[in-house]
Amino acid sequence: MTTAGAVPTAPGVTTDERLAQRSLVTKVLIRPEFGAVTGAIVVWLLFAWQAGNTWMSWQGTKTYLETSALLGLSALAVGLLMIGGEFDLSSGVLVGTSGMFCALFAVHAGWHVLVAMLVSLLVAAGIGTLNGVMVVMSKLPSFIVTLGVLFGLQGFNLWLTQRVTRQTQVTGLEGAAGFELGRKLFAGTFIRIGGVGFRSYIVWFVVIAIIGYWLLARTKVGNWIFAVGGNKEAARMVGVPATATKIGLFIAVAVSGWIHGMAVLFQTTRSNVTEGVGQEFFYIIAAVLGGCLLTGGFGSIVGAAFGCLILGMTQRGIPLAGWNNNLYFLFMGVILLIAAFSNEAIRRWASTASRPPSQIVEQDADDGTRAAPAEPDAGAT
Repeated sequence: MTTAGAVPTAPGVTTDERLAQRSLVTKVLIRPEFGAVTGAIVVWLLFAWQAGNTWMSWQGTKTYLETSALLGLSALAVGLLMIGGEFDLSSGVLVGTSGMFCALFAVHAGWHVLVAMLVSLLVAAGIGTLNGVMVVMSKLPSFIVTLGVLFGLQGFNLWLTQRVTRQTQVTGLEGAAGFELGRKLFAGTFIRIGGVGFRSYIVWFVVIAIIGYWLLARTKVGNWIFAVGGNKEAARMVGVPATATKIGLFIAVAVSGWIHGMAVLFQTTRSNVTEGVGQEFFYIIAAVLGGCLLTGGFGSIVGAAFGCLILGMTQRGIPLAGWNNNLYFLFMGVILLIAAFSNEAIRRWASTASRPPSQIVEQDADDGTRAAPAEPDAGAT
């Protein structure tokens, strides 16, 4: 017996997709980071086979972990921005810009390193804010806006550094007050295992990954990021602060670029204004490998972290295995194409994986319609 207005259903048929049960295999396969985790395991095994004991030693582990972590300091925030539906091609030059300002303030203005770092952080955050405001206010593609900022900053950095130092780099940072503290925070050895020291920016990488995961999976802001990446106008109509969310994401990219810049600055003890230029595409590649769609609204920070690991292992594994270094770019091109196609295929499959059969099959012939597939779980991280 049914109550008035209720729609009778066949026994055993679930009409509410929220009540549909997913198998464990389905739950695993629809995770955005599944491909990156699998790829990282395959790449590690490949170089363990080719490079042998060198790869599996603590020194070998340090080499690819530090490379991956340094890349990830910027790439994880870029992944967040991509989930929000935008790109930032100035993310690479921000690394050199942050280091340049800190070095100039510390060496040529005589400021304490901590003060110089703070002011350079404010400069980086200001650039990120400017990027975000220009994108949301002009409604121009973020690709074009940040490309202009990339060239503008690159030219400004070269002009300013040459005007002050007569060269394209700032040296003498070791003699600045507070240098040792800065190096300890960003590029010092935080732990030794088997006589091998691991640099502290690995900790920064892990902390950023944890914060990104928590932000996407456990907070309202995470829902806003997925919403504006999927459909900005629809998100705004339901009360999501779309403008503030996008500007905040650009600021996050700039702050991460500052952390990256400090790590490079205190590792090399000098600022080179060309540092980071050209690396922005590797940040995007890492995010794509991690399951972030170029169209926004879907992705994973955990996946982006494993994408960084894949790039780091490939960059260091090829020479350790004795291969031609030119194969690195071939390898990158191949795995990028595989990741892009597989991510889209998984997303399409995931959109129907949790739908009850009654909503997937063709509807009654009277209206001749077919139920639209459900969107993937936006909260997947």
